[in-house]
Amino acid sequence: MIDQHQLPAHWGIHPVLLHIGKLEIDSYAFFVFLGLLAGGATYFILAKKMHTMGDRSVFIAVAALAGGVIGAKLPYWIGNYRQIIDSYPNIMPILSGRTITGGLIGGTLAVMWIKHRLKITEKRGNLFAPAVAIGMAIGKLGCFFNGCCYGIPTDLPCGINLGDGIMRHPTQLYEIPLFLLFFFYSLPRVKSAPPGYLFFLLMNYYFVIRFFEEFIRQNSELYWGLSFFQYISIFALLFINIKQYVEHKTAPDGK
Repeated sequence: MIDQHQLPAHWGIHPVLLHIGKLEIDSYAFFVFLGLLAGGATYFILAKKMHTMGDRSVFIAVAALAGGVIGAKLPYWIGNYRQIIDSYPNIMPILSGRTITGGLIGGTLAVMWIKHRLKITEKRGNLFAPAVAIGMAIGKLGCFFNGCCYGIPTDLPCGINLGDGIMRHPTQLYEIPLFLLFFFYSLPRVKSAPPGYLFFLLMNYYFVIRFFEEFIRQNSELYWGLSFFQYISIFALLFINIKQYVEHKTAPDGK
């Protein structure tokens, strides 16, 4: 698997956002950080509006962030383990890779764990759904300017040149309006939707999109016709929906 965050020189649309003296502000890092700020602000504003703000909200948010960071790294560590071993003692291959897919899974598992540890039974997924959606939409701007997560060659007018003279699908830009659409769909439904439903919907929405988007994303290896992240998407969708089905069947009121 190619780590698309390890890029050659002169690659990308605008990889360096600006210079402050000798300091370079990386476009990817800037927009990912901005996305985290926007997502965090959205979560805490909604939590305060819904009168659920408190220590537990903070614990859940911290768990989501920590799990998301670890989860974002783990698939690349698994997929690039040979490169990591061969590069030792160079640690750059360990530090460079990250993925939204793993971040979503890691953040979800971390929240499930902290809720179990603290015996929190109420569902906060409706607060997280718009927060995650707006964070991903902004973060994908960083992917676009950096030139990572790019698509396969295309003859369509929307194709972009990332530095090698080949016009490619701007898969990063395809995702942004989809995330924004979900953000504006979910935001007014935070209070009215069944508890946790919006996050359940977001996870299904994302992994279905990611599965089909992989057909036009650049992948170095396929396994029985599918990419590494397509298999992750399939397993994630199965886990999400089986969990939802079990919870529905075991709920005291049957709802």
